[in-house]
Amino acid sequence: MKVLESKKELNEVLKEWKSKNCSIGLVPTMGALHQGHLSLVKRALADNDLVVVTIFINPTQFDNTEDLDKYPSNLKKDVALLLSVSKEVVIFTPSQTEIYDGNVTSKAFNFNGLEKVMEGEFRTGHFDGVATIVELLFKAVEPTRAYFGEKDFQQLQIIQKLVEQSHLDLEIVPCPIEREPNGLARSSRNERLSQSTRKAAGFIHETLLSAKTKFGMENAKNINEWVFQQFHKNPVFELEYFEITDVDTLTPTTKIQKDRKYRAFVAVYAEGIRLIDNIALN
Repeated sequence: MKVLESKKELNEVLKEWKSKNCSIGLVPTMGALHQGHLSLVKRALADNDLVVVTIFINPTQFDNTEDLDKYPSNLKKDVALLLSVSKEVVIFTPSQTEIYDGNVTSKAFNFNGLEKVMEGEFRTGHFDGVATIVELLFKAVEPTRAYFGEKDFQQLQIIQKLVEQSHLDLEIVPCPIEREPNGLARSSRNERLSQSTRKAAGFIHETLLSAKTKFGMENAKNINEWVFQQFHKNPVFELEYFEITDVDTLTPTTKIQKDRKYRAFVAVYAEGIRLIDNIALN
């Protein structure tokens, strides 16, 4: 297993593989790896000749400096976890200066409104930061395929749009949400929750499942109101938003059409820690 810090080192390693027309899978992460990340790595290993896992806490996608400062980081543990999956993975851990070439700022993007709703509405500049770093990583690795979890479904849609708009020659592979035994979507931020709250947080997924059951029997407005009531009655969690949207446009919907696909999205605060989740409704 190679742990590389510079683009020059990375390029030297990848050059040999590319000369043989080998396929390269990319799994971008911010570290604090968990079983959700490892599921992406396993999928990438099954699909490609070589897999690059990037570990980089990207400052430009944080609109809250406290959240950035408290984001968990343990490279030694991350490397050990990746070793438990494969010794052949290449780990790329650039510094801010290295990956941004000394200019740690976001580009401005227009994703036809995908970036303005939900996460975009509540996290100013978030998706500009995400798209900036993902574009830089694509440029550094030039992967055949890149793997992203559906927990960040809005991010996934935006990255698909980035590839389309930039005419990039790579495949984006969506991967299912990995969950803890109680249904809580796996996230690096879960490690910051107290044991009692982490256990209680299964409530988030349970509420989404109930909303899915109601879908098709009630209109979107009634489901929205029901979800808000459920969170209002649960003092452990503070609901930031719940939306039922069209899958393709992520536009919040009030009238359900039979020929469209829909997904429900939720963002919640627990102990000051922000958790997100979503579920396909049809």
